[in-house]
Amino acid sequence: MQFSKGRVRGGDGSGPSEGHHEARGPASADMSGDVPFDDPWYDALSSGWGEPSTVAAPVPAARQGQGPEQNDDVAAAEVYLEVQRSPAFQEVRSRYRRFVVPATFAFFLWYVAYVVAATAAPSFMAHPVAGAVNVGLVAGLGQFLSTFLLTWAYARHARLRRDRAALELRWDTQELTRGARGGAA
Repeated sequence: MQFSKGRVRGGDGSGPSEGHHEARGPASADMSGDVPFDDPWYDALSSGWGEPSTVAAPVPAARQGQGPEQNDDVAAAEVYLEVQRSPAFQEVRSRYRRFVVPATFAFFLWYVAYVVAATAAPSFMAHPVAGAVNVGLVAGLGQFLSTFLLTWAYARHARLRRDRAALELRWDTQELTRGARGGAA
């Protein structure tokens, strides 16, 4: 059983009390003979920091329809959804997927082939290539090399095929958002 700021954590319910202890710190360890466990995250509630669990989460003001700035946020959200549905955005996503999906598949296949060869064919991987250098060492260094090559290819593909279109989309989105908010930045 561990204690966190005086609360019993875990255990079977046979402790001194099942909920809160008034004692904190080393004094609480004397109650059960265990070492105190001070965990600040244990006290953070899922509904928010320091709120009692019986308090309902506040309803966002945008749902209550209060104030003009909430309407601006809703209008800006609509702009982003509109941009997401646009052919230009779909083209950028398509170019991204056309590179990433095959590259990921190829790299994963190469990695699995290396692992399978290392475990299933150790005699092949131990075959010397030059002096103390064997096939396994060359293939392992090839894993590092292929990682760097894939990173370079990804950056090059992004620079040549996606960055310009994505930047134009970004500027267009900012202009549309500024217009939806009534000219405010």
